[in-house]
Amino acid sequence: MEVKDMFVKPIDRDLQGVIKVGDVENENIRQELEEYVVTNELQKYFADFFAAYKKGILGTTPKMGVWISGFFGSGKSHLLKILSYILENKEVGGKKAIDYFIDDHKISDPMVLADMKLAADTPTDVVLFNIDSKSDSNGKKDKDAIVNVFLKVFNEMQGFCGAIPYLADLERKLTEDGRYDEFQQKFEETYGSSWVESRNDFDFVQDDIVEVLADMNYMSEEAGRNWCEKAIQPYRISIEEFADRVKTYIDCKGNNHHVAFLVDEVGQYIGDDRNLMLNLQTVTEDLGTACNGKAWVIVTSQQDIDSVVKVKGNDFSKIQGRFDTRLSLSSANVDAVIKKRILEKTDTAAQMLRLLYGQKETTIKNKIVFTDSVERKLYAGPEDFSEVYPFIPYQFNLLASVLTAIRTHGASGKHLSEGERSMLAMFKESAVAYMHENEGTIIPFYAFYTPMENFLDHSHRGVIIKAYENDYINPEHKTGDVFAINVLKTLFLIKYVQDITANVDNITTLMMSNIDDDRITLKEKVEDALRVLIGQHLIQKNGDVYAFLTDEEQEINMWIEREDIDNADVINKISELIFDDIFTDKKYRYPKFNGRYTFGFNQSVDDRPYKTSPANDIGVRVLTPASEITDEITKRMMSGQGKEILVVLPNDRSFMDEIQMYLKIERFLRHNTSSSVIQYESIKDTKRREMSDRFANAKLFLSESLKDAEIYVNGDRAEIKSKDVTTRINEALQRLVETVYNKLSYIDAPLGDDEIRKLFAASNQFSMKVDETLEANHEAFCQVLFLIYRRFFLGGGELVAEEDVKMRLVDSLKLFYGQVI
Repeated sequence: MEVKDMFVKPIDRDLQGVIKVGDVENENIRQELEEYVVTNELQKYFADFFAAYKKGILGTTPKMGVWISGFFGSGKSHLLKILSYILENKEVGGKKAIDYFIDDHKISDPMVLADMKLAADTPTDVVLFNIDSKSDSNGKKDKDAIVNVFLKVFNEMQGFCGAIPYLADLERKLTEDGRYDEFQQKFEETYGSSWVESRNDFDFVQDDIVEVLADMNYMSEEAGRNWCEKAIQPYRISIEEFADRVKTYIDCKGNNHHVAFLVDEVGQYIGDDRNLMLNLQTVTEDLGTACNGKAWVIVTSQQDIDSVVKVKGNDFSKIQGRFDTRLSLSSANVDAVIKKRILEKTDTAAQMLRLLYGQKETTIKNKIVFTDSVERKLYAGPEDFSEVYPFIPYQFNLLASVLTAIRTHGASGKHLSEGERSMLAMFKESAVAYMHENEGTIIPFYAFYTPMENFLDHSHRGVIIKAYENDYINPEHKTGDVFAINVLKTLFLIKYVQDITANVDNITTLMMSNIDDDRITLKEKVEDALRVLIGQHLIQKNGDVYAFLTDEEQEINMWIEREDIDNADVINKISELIFDDIFTDKKYRYPKFNGRYTFGFNQSVDDRPYKTSPANDIGVRVLTPASEITDEITKRMMSGQGKEILVVLPNDRSFMDEIQMYLKIERFLRHNTSSSVIQYESIKDTKRREMSDRFANAKLFLSESLKDAEIYVNGDRAEIKSKDVTTRINEALQRLVETVYNKLSYIDAPLGDDEIRKLFAASNQFSMKVDETLEANHEAFCQVLFLIYRRFFLGGGELVAEEDVKMRLVDSLKLFYGQVI
């Protein structure tokens, strides 16, 4: 069965993709009302909203603010529009908006439906607008920006001029005096075109306005010209004056008349501007005080009310108090809408899909897997498979995160910012692309790129476009399905999402397009594609994580690559990591004699000393893959002739590559303080985080290399079973110490410098006092006597002073028995 034949409603039917406040096409509105899905979550929110709204109808209430929040694409704007249709009691397709809810049994609770009908029957002027599109280009700089926009749309709702408030005041006064129609008629007779069409060209029609007002005996020519001079000056209105103006309008209408301001994307407009938030709060507060629940302010925002800006103390309490009704749309709401509106299956298809899942359940569970610790929803069972197919449950939450992240990081273009590119439309359009595929097909995550492509800014979309033109990536010059480019699209989609790791395994899962795909083969194809994309500088690898690069990031990466790092700097950083972070012992403690004996050791990497001292007789030398010492014979000779162990790392340069990139980024950030790149500061912050990641990766990779390193001691390769780095090196040092200090085992009772000196009797004759100490160290005592005999009696040399002999004996004892202070 083809995918298109599985659905109750045609998957390729026309469906409005961008829910855009201001769209008044009746056919679109009819479809919105017919297909609007009131989920379990929305059942509660409809109840909450209309219960609150009822208070202003039946009595008075100061709590007339509503805050609708939800992630980008969650349906906030759609809900706002639906509420506007009901409050306006709009007639579409031959019936009222409320009737679509009654006839289709969309609302389960009859009490809620009664509240909705009460609201619909109450005369209401609905002012629905996107605040950003209605604001002047520099309007946000004004601390009164919110009230200015509210005044503009309020004037427009009454049919007055929105762009020039002074003209609206004139129109309002003419209306109150019953002469507005007369003015419009005379203006058209004088000027030759209608007043409404001409009023925004105020600079060009001033003389005609003055002439008409004078002809009407409404004001003198002089007064008219004075008014025109005033009309071009900045307009100021206090929030209190605006609220009183709305109240006057409502009172004039009578019959329990209401005005509802429905404001889309308030959160985005306010941003982090505390003054704008307080301006909104004051507008809402004063409307509540003046109108007592007859004027409502209903807004949408991606953020909850307490997340928009950091407003402190009493101010925040006031804001919360004014927006007492809060509706927060969750991802579960979106899932339910998508399943109902576009994924609902026919009985035949549902049965077939349940059977298919039963046959392939184990295969599906083994192939669709993620390596993150974050839970990703997979198919819960045959029923879930049937409801979600051809999609995978994780895609709902992940796509929501993608849409939010893309918008937050400025990857979206103007169109995506003006209206919500709804998740509903993206799922629908992705399904259409696979509508002729057969059962078993699943929608890969990269399929969501195409529905949003035209809404992306060029710095992101341009990378994909250039990839299609690249002969290495697209040698056959295809215009559609290119595997490497599909991988690139996948990496773009998850670029700014924090809770998914873009490693090979996860990318492979995201690329799955059929439940029968061979995961091993697919993974190999993904790895090949990643290598090609890295080679063309379109992505980068950081540890085992891959990242899509924008045009600007590619430019900065090229600058970073040009930084010249000396090999000595790399080796020095490796030395720091090994001896200051991984193997941190500064002395080797010999385990016998309760660890009394400790030995300092020199530290070196390749041919570069790191920390050394003339007092140290032994050392640890680490050989990296960059070392010129590679043959077995040389390694054995070095460890046999010198008093040091040789730690030879495997031939894996991963940690060196990470350190080199760390140093390049560090130098670039230190030397480059300005740039023409627009997103330079943001990219610098990203590079600082990358530096930290590179360092952590280097430490991890180096630790793994040390665990697998070959260790040479005394001319042989040591067989050390432990994989703990410190244990491995210390075990090798023990073997070295026991070779260098080869009489150490003769000591039964350890001695210090002072104790050794006391062995010599204080007399004019050279003698040694034999006591229990020497009896305990009998074998060592015999070796000392032999040393004295060989050096001073058989040596045939010159006479030596007694004190000199004693000093030599002390040194000899220290040398042979390993006493180190």
